[in-house]
Amino acid sequence: MKRVVSLLIAAVLCAGALALTACGKERALRSRYEIDLTYEEESGTLHGEMNFTYCNDTETEISQLKFNLFGNAFREGATLKPVSALYSAAAYYNGESYGQISVENVAGNVSEWDIAGTDENILTVTLAESVFPAEACEVQIGFALELAQVNHRTGITAHTVNLGNFYPQLCAYDNGFYECEYNAAGDPFYSQCADYTVTLTADSDYAAAASGRLVRERERGHDTERQYALENARDFCLVLSKEFQVLTEDWNGITVAYYYYNDEDAQSSLRTAVQSLTCFSQTFGGYPYQTYSAVQTGFCFGGMEYPGLTMISDNLDSINRQYTIVHETAHQWWYAAVGNNQIENSWMDEGLTEYSCVLYFENYPEYGLTRQALVKSAYESYKQFFDLYGQLFGETNTAMNRKLSEYGSEYEYVNIAYNKGIILFDNLRESLGDKKFKNALKRYFAEYCFDVAKPEDMIACFEKIGVDVAGFFASYIEGKAVI
Repeated sequence: MKRVVSLLIAAVLCAGALALTACGKERALRSRYEIDLTYEEESGTLHGEMNFTYCNDTETEISQLKFNLFGNAFREGATLKPVSALYSAAAYYNGESYGQISVENVAGNVSEWDIAGTDENILTVTLAESVFPAEACEVQIGFALELAQVNHRTGITAHTVNLGNFYPQLCAYDNGFYECEYNAAGDPFYSQCADYTVTLTADSDYAAAASGRLVRERERGHDTERQYALENARDFCLVLSKEFQVLTEDWNGITVAYYYYNDEDAQSSLRTAVQSLTCFSQTFGGYPYQTYSAVQTGFCFGGMEYPGLTMISDNLDSINRQYTIVHETAHQWWYAAVGNNQIENSWMDEGLTEYSCVLYFENYPEYGLTRQALVKSAYESYKQFFDLYGQLFGETNTAMNRKLSEYGSEYEYVNIAYNKGIILFDNLRESLGDKKFKNALKRYFAEYCFDVAKPEDMIACFEKIGVDVAGFFASYIEGKAVI
């Protein structure tokens, strides 16, 4: 996710012409979501029937499955609120509004199910028959998602319907199923790759932007049914609007689209998306999906990433819109392809994504941004934060590996995950030199594409190119480095 920062930017082609090689690593067994959706505009409700095939790629007998119910963060009375007081006015454009996800039925290999978690955010399904390693089972879940009027990942905005994190999503398995807790600061998600077939039926006046490729479209009375497919993805997202205009470009056989309704220079926005894909494919490794959509929508932050699709706030000026497109496109490598626990190690994707923006803009001088300017801005923001928190609390916690709930504010989160991340990677690059630095990132992408990386995995990829950086990383991550 990108927080809005005032920047002066411009665009240029990345130097170099490396082969576009997509990552080839795949989990041997992938679970599968088959979701049939109907959007009911009058009530603002999304009805879903999900057939979920669980493939046990652990070494453990599984007798229970746990699913995140992210939609319940928007319900009245939720303790884990999705929006802080700082962003409330930007999010709730019509005043307070609430939504929720209701599980209506669970069937298949099921003996019982209930909704629990710290905030009614976890669906626990007890299986009738355990699933052993390399085995599979099916579970059917019927659900209804009532949408709040809110400029957020999941909600109805003034111009669009945002359907991010809209379905019961299997918790990532990490020595047990990891239960995500929603947090207003950061991206409170941790997921593993699966395959998706999503069928949406909605009023024919709606245009739809989707994470996956369109495989079927047909009229059904006043509605249109669209089916999408997406493989090896952590999430699936849709954005609907009756106002969308669309620009598309074929990029190496991949359809790149820009959906918008309020952009006087939409062609430049599409060009930035295409150039970002080119630059990051050359620098890290080939873009891993068959389509890519940048989507203008109502959003209280700058933007939000999903595999194959990024939300770009409609409340950005031209400069910040271009920057946000670059940032969210970089997330296709650091989050969508190479995953991490965003709740506990948010710097891994946000810090590296922000530094990917540095790598992009230093090669595009017409934006007016240099490596020096971006890094200097990060240093200055971080120093102000460090001094302010020191004055207020007597000391400043600069540790980077901590849960989102352990940040005292969004201000603290941005400075640790984003700005300190930029400083970390720029100092590392300065120490190693460009060649070793970029080779390590290529190795990191190749080895953990479609997988989940931990901090020690990232560090190991740098050490495999022949440099001892464990102490360097530790000093930053543990908050001991003097900046």
